[in-house]
Amino acid sequence: MLLELVVENYAVVERLRVHFHAGLNLLTGETGSGKSMVVDALGLLLGGRASAEMIRTGEARARVAGIFEVRDQAAVRRLLEPAGLEVEDGELLIEREILVSGKSRAFVGSRPVAVALLKDLAPFLGDIHGQHDQQLLFSSEAQRDMLDVFAGNRELLDSAARFYQEWRAAVAELEELERNEQEKLRLLDLWSFQRKEIESAQLEPDEDARLENERRVLQNVQKLQESASAAYDAVYESPDSAGALVHIAAKRVEELYRIDATLDGLREHLKSAELSLQEAAYALRDYLSGLEANPGRLEEVETRLEAIARLKRKYGQSIAKILAFLEEVRGQIAAVESTGERVEALRKQRKRLATEFEKLAGALTEARQAAARRLEKRVEAELAQLAMERTVFRVAMAQAAWSPAGADRVEFLVSPNLGEEPRAMEKVASGGEISRLALALKTCLPGPKTSVVRTLVFDEVDAGVGGSAAEGVGRRLKKLAAANQVLCVTHLPQIASFADHHYRVEKQESHGRTVAVVEELDAAARTREVGRMLSGQKLTPEALKNAEQLIKMSLG
Repeated sequence: MLLELVVENYAVVERLRVHFHAGLNLLTGETGSGKSMVVDALGLLLGGRASAEMIRTGEARARVAGIFEVRDQAAVRRLLEPAGLEVEDGELLIEREILVSGKSRAFVGSRPVAVALLKDLAPFLGDIHGQHDQQLLFSSEAQRDMLDVFAGNRELLDSAARFYQEWRAAVAELEELERNEQEKLRLLDLWSFQRKEIESAQLEPDEDARLENERRVLQNVQKLQESASAAYDAVYESPDSAGALVHIAAKRVEELYRIDATLDGLREHLKSAELSLQEAAYALRDYLSGLEANPGRLEEVETRLEAIARLKRKYGQSIAKILAFLEEVRGQIAAVESTGERVEALRKQRKRLATEFEKLAGALTEARQAAARRLEKRVEAELAQLAMERTVFRVAMAQAAWSPAGADRVEFLVSPNLGEEPRAMEKVASGGEISRLALALKTCLPGPKTSVVRTLVFDEVDAGVGGSAAEGVGRRLKKLAAANQVLCVTHLPQIASFADHHYRVEKQESHGRTVAVVEELDAAARTREVGRMLSGQKLTPEALKNAEQLIKMSLG
């Protein structure tokens, strides 16, 4: 529910702040006073299109802000959570700013957000019904959606949409497999050759690194022998080797230890060093024993490295990449070899999903046909209250191409005149009649299942309406306002008399410029405003008395 609306530098509005209430909120005023600007400003908060032309002349920006009550609204919270936003104290502040460049900025809870978020929030906050929405009534898809809402087909629609998407996915995959089958069969020969070439090499991980090291050893056997022999002599073999000198030092320290026990640590260090040198010597000796020239083995290693290098040039810069390529080729071959099985499985899946979808589409058709008869009666009953008692309203259904919404085409037909065949609304109904049809449909359709009062906005819903029809419009609006907050712009006193809260919009002059202001009227002022609407520019005693009577009758 909209609690408060603030508009700054928007068209002829300099600044206005309006508090709205539950029930029926009606805005009236002279023609051209700016009544619809309030609705347009609210539309911006619900994600409507912004334009620099909306900015008041001479100003750098326009701003619209609204505070909505959204207590216990789980759906709203789910939309806000991904953006790190939350509802505070059951209220949500939404702002929209328009710059002279034509760009606009949106804010929720004083934090910048994408305008798309406002559009997502709109269905849970408000529903603006004006001339544009009447154009939507002419859309077959919109009419089908309204029939589904009336029928309560949400679960059926969700199931049908799920099976339709799965069916489309199976069809698309099947078409792709059949289209690419010839090309993949041609590639199968190449993939088979690549797999055979790599598998026959019997590569091992990091084999090339080990072979490179072995080749260097085989190419430098003499040098390695010389260096290893010199190291062995220095460590162990020669009289002045490190091992011999450490052994002498260890014996001397052992003699010292017998006299001075504090040298125990040093004695142990020297023993450890002597053992380490012995181990190093043994390792050098073993290394030397394994070193020998082997031209045959060197040739084998070089041949193997050349083979690996060829595979690297073709399939990857390392053995790991070659093996990864092999796994990819194996997968492609397996996919081609199993294509026949996959095609057969997809054909069965396509048939099964099509059968399931047809069942759900048939159930939707039956539900829509039953609901269509009920909706026809309900709408005609509502139209009778809007001085269109002779109007015939029909819901025509025809078979259509499969879609997530089933296989039906829905069209609303109307005959405002007795004896005329019902035809498409836009072809036979006047603007005023379409307004009343829209209101009748809105009255018949349930709103979203939510504990929060929604804001329904009607602009120009009384176009072309007068007399008893206007009273019927007022009563329909009053009925809607029992469960929703309704904001309505009207120029008819018969409708204004039903207001729970009445606002007058007028233009005034301030500092040589025109500004629009909105005033909430008390009981006396409301009576005068309805009287003005009855009499025109001059408020007469008779008009005032008629206004009092009209307001009193609306309470009955």
